Amino acid sequence: MTTLLRTLQSVLVLVGLQLTLAQAVLAQPYPAKPIRVVVPWPAGGLVDVAARQLTNRLQPSLGQAIVVENKLGAGGSIGADAVAKASADGYTLLFTSSGLTINMALGAKTPFDAVKDLERVAAVAYAPSVLVVHQGSAIQSVQDLVKLALAQPDKLSYASAGIGSPAHLTGELFKARQGLSVLHIPYTGAPAAMTDQIAGRIDFHFANAAVALPQIKAGKVRALAVTSGQRLPSLPQVPTMSEAGLDKFEADQWLGLLAPKGTPSAVIDKLVAEVNKILALDEFAVALNGVGITSAKPGNADGFDAHFKRELAQWSALVKAANIKAE
Repeated sequence: MTTLLRTLQSVLVLVGLQLTLAQAVLAQPYPAKPIRVVVPWPAGGLVDVAARQLTNRLQPSLGQAIVVENKLGAGGSIGADAVAKASADGYTLLFTSSGLTINMALGAKTPFDAVKDLERVAAVAYAPSVLVVHQGSAIQSVQDLVKLALAQPDKLSYASAGIGSPAHLTGELFKARQGLSVLHIPYTGAPAAMTDQIAGRIDFHFANAAVALPQIKAGKVRALAVTSGQRLPSLPQVPTMSEAGLDKFEADQWLGLLAPKGTPSAVIDKLVAEVNKILALDEFAVALNGVGITSAKPGNADGFDAHFKRELAQWSALVKAANIKAE
């Protein structure tokens, strides 16, 4: 036998072994190897905290290591793009927030289409906002605020963490629903906005609950209402916007798990089933409540997909009506 033939035989044997190993992996129940979860937001932030609370519980239930990777940049788009372009096998997942739909609503140019290139897997949590005013403000309720703003057009101001931020869009939604004319003051982040709110340099804003809670408890700002559908366990005395007289006003940020488009339905179903087990745990809800996040109810991928698309439609319509331009 010639050297060439022996070499060819060796190559064929190696190829055959690789195919056998690949088939063996594919034949194993999912997951058969470690999973990477990309979080396109900073470590220690709300999205990252929720992701780690989830993955710490998913690891033992799935029987595989889960590596959380913070991949930042472009308002969450760099990490989302990496997942959109990953193999659709369930071993690279995305944990992100409503920032994804807000970016789309703002017309941000990204190298992927979040609707077409990503599968919605499970809503995991919601990050509500709290409508707050300065502790010394004469405004005692949402209705007080609405009446004052109507009586004094263009005199009141509200803060946000920046143009196109959830706080900005929630403020614009509030204005649109009540027919108000108030001044938007964008800041470079939520902490800066809260600093001026405490100082009384702005009249109100829809602060992320995680940022607002310590200041409310310290008596530095007053909470008028929460944007969630139910009262927050950490603020049981504060009404929802609906209870305060603004019918069906909900503007929470969702936090959830997504996968590359084309991920097998069996993998999606497995992930949904395991996430639902965690969402049913009281201790998971308590862990999230401690940082101003509320646990989602157990559901399915179709329900999360429908919510994703409803939110995208709502923010897109608002951005167009208010002529909001991304920075």
